[in-house]
Amino acid sequence: MELDLQPIELEGVSKERPLVIAGPCSAETEEQVLSTAKQLSDKGVKIFRAGIWKPRTKPGGFEGIGVEGLTWMKEVQKETGMYVATEVATAKHVYECLKAGIDILWIGARTTANPFAVQEIADALKGVDVPVFVKNPVNPDLELWIGALERINGAGLKRIGVIHRGFSSYDKKIYRNLPQWHIPIELRRRIPNLPILCDPSHIGGKRELIAPLCQQAMDLGFDGLIVESHCNPDCAWSDAAQQVTPDVLDYILNLLVIRTEHQSTENLNELRRQIDDCDNELMDILAKRMRVCREIGTFKKEHNMTILQTNRYNEILDKRGAQGSLCGMDADFVKQVFEAIHEESVRQQLEIINK
Repeated sequence: MELDLQPIELEGVSKERPLVIAGPCSAETEEQVLSTAKQLSDKGVKIFRAGIWKPRTKPGGFEGIGVEGLTWMKEVQKETGMYVATEVATAKHVYECLKAGIDILWIGARTTANPFAVQEIADALKGVDVPVFVKNPVNPDLELWIGALERINGAGLKRIGVIHRGFSSYDKKIYRNLPQWHIPIELRRRIPNLPILCDPSHIGGKRELIAPLCQQAMDLGFDGLIVESHCNPDCAWSDAAQQVTPDVLDYILNLLVIRTEHQSTENLNELRRQIDDCDNELMDILAKRMRVCREIGTFKKEHNMTILQTNRYNEILDKRGAQGSLCGMDADFVKQVFEAIHEESVRQQLEIINK
């Protein structure tokens, strides 16, 4: 399904990268909301975000102030002229936000992972023209992400974008949520005119990681950023560690280097031609490797051998991973490449054995 999209253009908001949406993780008190909004407005931020309903991993934590907070958002609109945005997870949330005049909605990662919930939201949005951003699902499933976009677009909404907030992982490393940048990059390839924002707060989980993640998102051509900013982050009622003050956010944004995407030079074109030559050589080598694999498959069939030879497979992965490190590549990356090559080799040998 091809999406029918229109640009998300807001009066008074610059079309230049990055589009910035900022505000606290949660709307906690009227004073906290207005104080943060005014500070952000003074720094030039045009779109204010705050969570009104907060789906938490476990019960017992702060799960949002609820409908009362929408009146504070309306006050932000009135006192600062900012656009306001919040997350919706149910049809009731949608109705309450539309009634309150919320300018922008987004669908959270947990909700995106549930097609029933997304369809409920889409049905509630029929006949409405409001920008909607869809966060990636908690698991790295591009088709599920695109499916959520199709449901929203199918309800008649055309001003749609996405938010990349990383993917949950059982193995915790430096990031709270693994970026897996290749997934939003593939999304951009599949849907070129789709606005993509980065959520460095949720990817990093720590305020010191926000600046480098913002820069990386810009280097990858993302359209904007949605960053959690609180007037007093250490006292935040939710996700305190990943929020920054408006002053710190302003400092981060001022340091960003925004590179052009389309400017090209003859030198760059020559390097790209070299890449094409390398890719052609890789394809030739892979074709040759697969031919040898098919010959091995024929040998195994004739001698009644199993396809999977575990010791040999482990030897290949270990040896090529070590070679990759010596060549300046990440060993895990090289292993992933050879795992994919091995998977295709097994598939081709299965075809031969089962003939």
